Amino acid sequence: MKKPFPFSAIVGQEQMKQAMVLTAIDPGIGGVLVFGDRGTGKSTAVRALAALLPLIKAVEGCPVNSARPEDCPEWAHVSSTTLIERPTPVVDLPLGVTEDRVVGALDIERALTRGEKAFEPGLLARANRGYLYIDEVNLLEDHIVDLLLDVAQSGENVVEREGLSIRHPARFVLVGSGNPEEGELRPQLLDRFGLSVEVRSPRDVETRVEVITRRDAYDADHDAFMEKWGAEDMQLRGRILGARAALPQLKTPNTVLHDCAALCIALGSDGLRGELTLLRAARAQAAFEGAEAVGRSHLRSVATMALSHRLRRDPLDEAGSVSRVERCVAEVLP
Repeated sequence: MKKPFPFSAIVGQEQMKQAMVLTAIDPGIGGVLVFGDRGTGKSTAVRALAALLPLIKAVEGCPVNSARPEDCPEWAHVSSTTLIERPTPVVDLPLGVTEDRVVGALDIERALTRGEKAFEPGLLARANRGYLYIDEVNLLEDHIVDLLLDVAQSGENVVEREGLSIRHPARFVLVGSGNPEEGELRPQLLDRFGLSVEVRSPRDVETRVEVITRRDAYDADHDAFMEKWGAEDMQLRGRILGARAALPQLKTPNTVLHDCAALCIALGSDGLRGELTLLRAARAQAAFEGAEAVGRSHLRSVATMALSHRLRRDPLDEAGSVSRVERCVAEVLP
């Protein structure tokens, strides 16, 4: 079985890769939404991200990846107290998935063979402390969207059905991708994504040729290609781990807080989630660059991805949301 295409080998799409690296540094940013043309590497980048994520310590046999034995839910009946290292989970949530598959349900086999009521965990349990990826997120059924909104808000999955009363932690980074031509995303779900990125097909011949060349090399001599780019991925992974370690010591001047507030007021963004996300993303960017403090350059670097999806539509402004943010950044943060 082939390993996923390496993250470092993806040609172009720098803002998309930047957004995903920032969520790997600080999962509290709140996830990434990638909207754009078909065949621009959206799904490839998400699946390649898994190789960059640090290992997590989890209780052996725990279905929700608990970090401590006392955190394992009682219904799991986990007797082990051994902590093992495992890859950060990256779980796909397919279109057409049933609610039972997402939240979990009664274990029918045990109910029929043993006469016991037992819980069979769903995708949310597997994704705890990891990533939940939804391709074509704008085509997701409304009742699944409502369910995800509830869990994303509370960080807990609650199942009350068939005589079961189950609770377990469900904290994950939500990553979605889609094509805007196939439908828009509900505003409530759109707001749950920390960062939003628009991707387009490359317009220059050289870039498109490089995409073809690398993909052909990946298919023709997989081992050699992975050896070359795997080293690049490991170097990037090291930078991510270093940035994670540096994040708590990073300084945030008051001037940066004022810049965040001034920018969001100028854009007319609702609520305070925009400022908070902008600040967290800028801090992650500063840590990734090895800076000692957050500055305006870091705010400029992440402003469009943190704020473009939070703007109200202006019928008198024909410019897209990205252009509006860029124009406002130039005025407020010269």
